[in-house]
Amino acid sequence: MRKIILMMSVSLDGFIEGPERQIDWHLVDDELHSHFNAQLRTMGAFLSGRVTHQLMAGFWPTADADPSITGPVAEFAAIWRDTPKIVFSRTLERADWNTTVMPDVVVEEIMALKAQPGGDLALGGADLAAAFREHDLIDEYRIYIHPVLIGRGKPLFQPSDTKRDLRLAETRTFGNGVVLLRYRAGADTDRR
Repeated sequence: MRKIILMMSVSLDGFIEGPERQIDWHLVDDELHSHFNAQLRTMGAFLSGRVTHQLMAGFWPTADADPSITGPVAEFAAIWRDTPKIVFSRTLERADWNTTVMPDVVVEEIMALKAQPGGDLALGGADLAAAFREHDLIDEYRIYIHPVLIGRGKPLFQPSDTKRDLRLAETRTFGNGVVLLRYRAGADTDRR
């Protein structure tokens, strides 16, 4: 069965974006972007909310047509275009770029999606992650901690009454100081 993997970059103080949606503090150099590409090219689909999807769709479909964009950034444009996408939205009726729109996170539909053949499913966005977490649908957390304190903004994790024990699967430090913490949920962890 495919896994749902939450992949998110956060500041050391736990924010995914600044108060005005800034992400200019992300330290994504060629090494980190190449790592992201290696991880994401194996995915069976990208799962995101409307805002995240529209931000991605506003740049990535033609990013590699810009001659100033090269290397791993240009490579990701093709990965993004070619990978199926599922956007969760109650306001979008349709979306381009190999995208299916689902209005809600319905456990039975997500379990059917996981049961399909293909690569794992990359989950992005704090609000959507909260909905998946509420239903205990996240199998793995890949959190990329950037060595910066931004003070305020949108936190990755909202307060919740849901407790989930995880086990550490990997840590990795990149040359720019970003640290990957990879945790798995599994049969050997306590589901409460």
